[in-house]
Amino acid sequence: MRLTKKTYLQGFTVVVLLLAAVRWFFPQVAQSSNVERTVWNENRSMADSTFHLTRSTLHKIRSVPSYADAFPDTNAVQLVAAQKWGVSPVKNREDAESRKRELVYIGSNPYFHVDPLYSSIPYLVPRAAVLLQDIGQAFFDSLYVKGVPMHKLIVTSVLRSEEDVVKLRRRNGNATEKSCHLYGTTFDICYNRYKTVEAPEGPARRQVRNDTLKWVLSEVLRDMREQNRCYIKYEVKQGCFHMTVR
Repeated sequence: MRLTKKTYLQGFTVVVLLLAAVRWFFPQVAQSSNVERTVWNENRSMADSTFHLTRSTLHKIRSVPSYADAFPDTNAVQLVAAQKWGVSPVKNREDAESRKRELVYIGSNPYFHVDPLYSSIPYLVPRAAVLLQDIGQAFFDSLYVKGVPMHKLIVTSVLRSEEDVVKLRRRNGNATEKSCHLYGTTFDICYNRYKTVEAPEGPARRQVRNDTLKWVLSEVLRDMREQNRCYIKYEVKQGCFHMTVR
Protein backbone atom coordinates (compact mmCIF):
# COMPACT_ATOMS: atom_id res chain seq x y z
CA MET A 1 0.00 0.00 0.00
CA ARG A 2 1.38 3.40 -0.96
CA LEU A 3 1.97 5.76 1.94
CA THR A 4 0.16 9.01 1.26
CA LYS A 5 0.62 12.31 3.02
CA LYS A 6 -2.81 11.94 4.67
CA THR A 7 -1.97 8.44 5.95
CA TYR A 8 1.40 9.63 7.35
CA LEU A 9 -0.23 12.54 9.25
CA GLN A 10 -2.89 10.25 10.67
CA GLY A 11 -0.26 7.77 11.89
CA PHE A 12 1.86 10.55 13.39
CA THR A 13 -1.18 11.94 15.27
CA VAL A 14 -2.01 8.51 16.70
CA VAL A 15 1.60 8.05 17.97
CA VAL A 16 1.61 11.50 19.63
CA LEU A 17 -1.74 10.81 21.34
CA LEU A 18 -0.50 7.43 22.51
CA LEU A 19 2.67 8.92 24.05
CA ALA A 20 0.62 11.64 25.73
CA ALA A 21 -1.66 9.01 27.25
CA VAL A 22 1.32 7.03 28.57
CA ARG A 23 2.78 10.17 30.16
CA TRP A 24 -0.63 10.98 31.72
CA PHE A 25 -1.27 7.55 33.22
CA PHE A 26 2.39 6.76 34.09
CA PRO A 27 4.07 10.06 35.17
CA GLN A 28 6.99 8.17 36.78
CA VAL A 29 8.37 7.53 33.29
CA ALA A 30 9.07 11.23 32.81
CA GLN A 31 10.42 11.51 36.37
CA SER A 32 12.95 8.72 35.78
CA SER A 33 14.17 10.51 32.68
CA ASN A 34 14.67 13.71 34.70
CA VAL A 35 16.49 11.78 37.42
CA GLU A 36 18.82 10.22 34.87
CA ARG A 37 19.54 13.63 33.36
CA THR A 38 20.28 15.09 36.80
CA VAL A 39 22.63 12.20 37.66
CA TRP A 40 24.40 12.58 34.31
CA ASN A 41 24.89 16.33 34.90
CA GLU A 42 26.20 15.69 38.44
CA ASN A 43 28.64 13.07 37.15
CA ARG A 44 29.84 15.42 34.45
CA SER A 45 30.35 18.21 36.99
CA MET A 46 32.30 15.84 39.25
CA ALA A 47 34.44 14.72 36.31
CA ASP A 48 35.23 18.32 35.38
CA SER A 49 36.12 19.14 38.99
CA THR A 50 38.32 16.05 39.21
CA PHE A 51 40.09 17.03 35.98
CA HIS A 52 40.87 20.53 37.22
CA LEU A 53 41.90 19.22 40.64
CA THR A 54 44.18 16.63 39.05
CA ARG A 55 45.65 19.20 36.68
CA SER A 56 46.47 21.62 39.49
CA THR A 57 47.73 18.86 41.80
CA LEU A 58 49.97 17.01 39.38
CA HIS A 59 51.46 20.12 37.75
CA LYS A 60 52.47 22.33 40.64
CA ILE A 61 54.96 25.16 40.10
CA ARG A 62 58.06 24.16 42.05
CA SER A 63 60.86 26.31 40.55
CA VAL A 64 64.42 25.31 41.50
CA PRO A 65 65.98 25.36 45.00
CA SER A 66 68.59 27.95 44.01
CA TYR A 67 69.08 29.79 40.71
CA ALA A 68 72.81 30.18 41.29
CA ASP A 69 73.25 26.46 42.02
CA ALA A 70 70.95 25.28 39.23
CA PHE A 71 72.58 27.51 36.58
CA PRO A 72 76.27 27.88 37.49
CA ASP A 73 77.96 27.62 34.07
CA THR A 74 80.60 30.33 33.82
CA ASN A 75 81.73 32.13 30.68
CA ALA A 76 84.84 29.94 30.54
CA VAL A 77 82.72 26.79 30.44
CA GLN A 78 80.34 28.20 27.85
CA LEU A 79 83.19 29.54 25.72
CA VAL A 80 84.45 26.02 25.01
CA ALA A 81 81.05 24.99 23.64
CA ALA A 82 80.69 28.26 21.72
CA GLN A 83 84.01 27.74 19.94
CA LYS A 84 83.09 24.13 19.19
CA TRP A 85 79.65 24.72 17.68
CA GLY A 86 79.83 28.32 16.55
CA VAL A 87 81.10 30.33 13.62
CA SER A 88 84.30 32.33 13.63
CA PRO A 89 83.62 35.77 15.18
CA VAL A 90 82.00 38.27 12.83
CA LYS A 91 83.70 41.65 12.53
CA ASN A 92 80.64 43.85 12.08
CA ARG A 93 77.07 43.80 10.83
CA GLU A 94 78.09 43.78 7.19
CA ASP A 95 80.22 40.70 7.85
CA ALA A 96 77.23 39.03 9.56
CA GLU A 97 75.04 39.67 6.53
CA SER A 98 77.58 37.90 4.33
CA ARG A 99 77.57 34.80 6.59
CA LYS A 100 73.98 33.72 6.04
CA ARG A 101 75.03 30.24 4.98
CA GLU A 102 76.27 29.70 8.53
CA LEU A 103 73.66 31.68 10.45
CA VAL A 104 69.86 31.81 10.59
CA TYR A 105 67.69 34.82 11.33
CA ILE A 106 65.95 34.97 14.72
CA GLY A 107 62.72 36.95 14.83
CA SER A 108 59.71 37.23 17.12
CA ASN A 109 57.26 34.35 16.71
CA PRO A 110 54.41 32.69 18.67
CA TYR A 111 56.86 31.32 21.28
CA PHE A 112 59.20 34.23 22.01
CA HIS A 113 59.63 37.95 21.44
CA VAL A 114 62.91 39.55 20.40
CA ASP A 115 63.57 42.91 22.06
CA PRO A 116 64.95 45.80 19.97
CA LEU A 117 68.63 44.89 19.68
CA TYR A 118 71.21 47.67 20.09
CA SER A 119 74.30 45.62 20.94
CA SER A 120 73.67 42.42 19.01
CA ILE A 121 72.33 41.06 15.73
CA PRO A 122 69.33 38.67 15.37
CA TYR A 123 71.30 35.65 14.10
CA LEU A 124 72.23 32.27 15.57
CA VAL A 125 73.77 29.06 14.30
CA PRO A 126 71.00 26.55 13.43
CA ARG A 127 71.75 24.40 16.47
CA ALA A 128 71.18 27.32 18.83
CA ALA A 129 68.12 28.50 16.93
CA VAL A 130 66.48 25.09 17.43
CA LEU A 131 67.31 25.21 21.14
CA LEU A 132 65.70 28.64 21.51
CA GLN A 133 62.58 27.49 19.69
CA ASP A 134 62.33 24.37 21.85
CA ILE A 135 62.68 26.42 25.05
CA GLY A 136 59.91 28.75 23.94
CA GLN A 137 57.60 25.87 23.05
CA ALA A 138 58.34 23.99 26.28
CA PHE A 139 57.60 27.17 28.28
CA PHE A 140 54.24 27.50 26.50
CA ASP A 141 53.39 23.86 27.19
CA SER A 142 54.37 24.19 30.85
CA LEU A 143 52.22 27.30 31.32
CA TYR A 144 49.26 25.45 29.82
CA VAL A 145 49.45 22.33 32.00
CA LYS A 146 49.92 24.48 35.12
CA GLY A 147 46.93 26.65 34.28
CA VAL A 148 48.95 29.88 33.95
CA PRO A 149 47.89 32.45 31.30
CA MET A 150 50.06 32.38 28.19
CA HIS A 151 53.15 34.60 28.02
CA LYS A 152 56.05 34.74 25.58
CA LEU A 153 59.69 34.80 26.56
CA ILE A 154 61.74 37.89 25.72
CA VAL A 155 65.14 37.49 24.06
CA THR A 156 67.44 40.41 24.89
CA SER A 157 70.75 39.50 23.25
CA VAL A 158 71.88 37.23 20.42
CA LEU A 159 74.93 37.35 18.11
CA ARG A 160 77.45 40.11 18.80
CA SER A 161 80.07 41.29 16.36
CA GLU A 162 83.57 42.23 17.45
CA GLU A 163 82.52 45.84 16.89
CA ASP A 164 79.52 45.37 19.20
CA VAL A 165 81.71 43.92 21.95
CA VAL A 166 84.10 46.88 21.80
CA LYS A 167 81.23 49.37 22.09
CA LEU A 168 79.60 47.39 24.87
CA ARG A 169 82.81 47.24 26.94
CA ARG A 170 83.07 51.03 26.83
CA ARG A 171 79.86 51.43 28.81
CA ASN A 172 79.72 48.10 30.66
CA GLY A 173 82.82 47.20 32.62
CA ASN A 174 81.47 43.68 33.27
CA ALA A 175 81.29 42.84 29.55
CA THR A 176 84.03 40.39 28.60
CA GLU A 177 86.21 40.65 25.55
CA LYS A 178 85.92 36.87 25.05
CA SER A 179 82.16 36.86 24.72
CA CYS A 180 80.32 33.66 23.79
CA HIS A 181 77.90 35.87 21.85
CA LEU A 182 80.60 36.27 19.19
CA TYR A 183 80.02 32.74 17.91
CA GLY A 184 76.26 32.70 17.29
CA THR A 185 75.74 29.96 19.84
CA THR A 186 74.58 32.09 22.74
CA PHE A 187 71.50 34.09 23.66
CA ASP A 188 70.00 35.79 26.71
CA ILE A 189 66.42 35.41 27.96
CA CYS A 190 65.31 37.91 30.58
CA TYR A 191 63.56 36.60 33.66
CA ASN A 192 61.97 39.83 34.95
CA ARG A 193 59.87 40.71 31.88
CA TYR A 194 57.45 38.67 29.74
CA LYS A 195 55.10 39.45 26.88
CA THR A 196 51.45 38.65 27.60
CA VAL A 197 49.61 36.78 24.85
CA GLU A 198 46.22 38.47 24.41
CA ALA A 199 43.28 37.15 22.40
CA PRO A 200 42.46 39.69 19.60
CA GLU A 201 38.72 39.63 20.31
CA GLY A 202 38.71 38.21 23.83
CA PRO A 203 38.94 39.64 27.35
CA ALA A 204 42.24 40.81 28.82
CA ARG A 205 44.39 38.12 30.44
CA ARG A 206 44.55 38.07 34.21
CA GLN A 207 47.74 39.50 35.67
CA VAL A 208 50.51 37.03 36.56
CA ARG A 209 53.44 37.89 38.78
CA ASN A 210 56.84 37.84 37.06
CA ASP A 211 58.12 35.62 39.88
CA THR A 212 55.56 32.95 38.94
CA LEU A 213 56.65 33.03 35.29
CA LYS A 214 60.29 32.96 36.36
CA TRP A 215 59.65 29.80 38.41
CA VAL A 216 58.08 28.07 35.41
CA LEU A 217 60.92 29.20 33.13
CA SER A 218 63.53 27.94 35.59
CA GLU A 219 61.92 24.48 35.53
CA VAL A 220 62.05 24.42 31.72
CA LEU A 221 65.67 25.57 31.60
CA ARG A 222 66.75 23.10 34.30
CA ASP A 223 65.27 20.27 32.19
CA MET A 224 67.08 21.50 29.07
CA ARG A 225 70.36 21.73 30.93
CA GLU A 226 69.93 18.26 32.48
CA GLN A 227 69.35 16.91 28.97
CA ASN A 228 72.82 18.28 28.10
CA ARG A 229 71.39 20.64 25.51
CA CYS A 230 72.93 23.82 26.89
CA TYR A 231 75.03 25.57 29.50
CA ILE A 232 73.26 28.27 31.55
CA LYS A 233 74.43 31.08 33.80
CA TYR A 234 72.05 32.95 36.09
CA GLU A 235 72.95 36.62 35.61
CA VAL A 236 71.88 38.82 38.53
CA LYS A 237 72.92 42.28 37.30
CA GLN A 238 71.71 41.75 33.73
CA GLY A 239 68.45 40.13 34.85
CA CYS A 240 68.72 37.25 32.40
CA PHE A 241 69.56 33.61 31.85
CA HIS A 242 72.69 33.55 29.69
CA MET A 243 72.93 30.27 27.75
CA THR A 244 75.05 28.54 25.14
CA VAL A 245 74.04 25.55 23.07
CA ARG A 246 75.90 22.24 23.55
